[in-house]
Amino acid sequence: MKSIEVRAPGGPEEMRLVDRPVPTVGPGEVLIRVAAAGVNRPDVQQRKGLYPPPANASPILGLDVAGIVEAVAPEVVWPVVGMPVCALVNGGGYAEFCTVPAVQCLPIPRGFDFVKAASLPEVFFTAWNNVIWLGRLGEGESLLVQGGTSGVGMAAIQLAKQLRNSPVYATAGSAEKCRVCREIGADAAIDYKSEDWVARVRELTGGRGVDVVLDGQAGPYTEKQLSLLAEDGRVVLLASHLGATAEVNVRNIVRRRLTLTGSTLRPRPPAYKGRIARELVEQAWPLLEEGRVRAQIHATFPLAEVARAHAVLEAGEQIGKVVLVVAPDLVKAGPG
Repeated sequence: MKSIEVRAPGGPEEMRLVDRPVPTVGPGEVLIRVAAAGVNRPDVQQRKGLYPPPANASPILGLDVAGIVEAVAPEVVWPVVGMPVCALVNGGGYAEFCTVPAVQCLPIPRGFDFVKAASLPEVFFTAWNNVIWLGRLGEGESLLVQGGTSGVGMAAIQLAKQLRNSPVYATAGSAEKCRVCREIGADAAIDYKSEDWVARVRELTGGRGVDVVLDGQAGPYTEKQLSLLAEDGRVVLLASHLGATAEVNVRNIVRRRLTLTGSTLRPRPPAYKGRIARELVEQAWPLLEEGRVRAQIHATFPLAEVARAHAVLEAGEQIGKVVLVVAPDLVKAGPG
């Protein structure tokens, strides 16, 4: 099969198309013929050598795919051979074939093609894990999303609005990105390049603050976000792009019963991810099929042009998801 190899940690030019053996299914796994694969920020970090895959994961980049099930382990009941699925994979998505635990597979939402389906798993699993589970966002509680037009950010805004009827505030890096945040449900969007986002959130909440903050920056943002929380509020960190350490007011955390937490989903066992998959199918997939939650594709690239796809993410200009078309024939035919 054709797949992408990272020759050495570094820039996009370190990726190349190579031939590798087709992987074989292990216990509880399925083999997917990949039609399309999502491109995500952790892929960029892994390519740079900053996010090594877990010991039991494929070294090939790629965390979400859509395609056709080619083979299944004997004990797997669902999905079955020939079924179109999308899946959160543990690595290996940038290839023509990919293995994944069966419990991490999801049906393709009605009306979605393979490209849109490939854009879903990583961002919706991540948003669900961090906003619904770790952030414990309750009915009517407010949410601040840092980076509202990232794939995770867009999923978080829409899930909070549709499932929790939450006041949602988002930050973004341009007027156009702010417009998109409002379009998908944010009550207000703040251009962090031209506005004081801390002061603006305080103003928007009448000084109360927000109940949950979803952030991937950390570093100097951390104490600012803690200061913006209402009592019993929660900050959930996805990453630490602005710095691995932060100085925070611990006394404020104790006095106001605040929570500072974070997560990395990839090392979690299949059973954990499988529980998220079931909740997504039950609660989020109907919203996608009804058009109340949308998936936005910023750009698509052939698998061989993966370096261009990574360059788009590193420029930070995308609105929504970047997707690799791995099997043009499958993408053209559709899930059927």
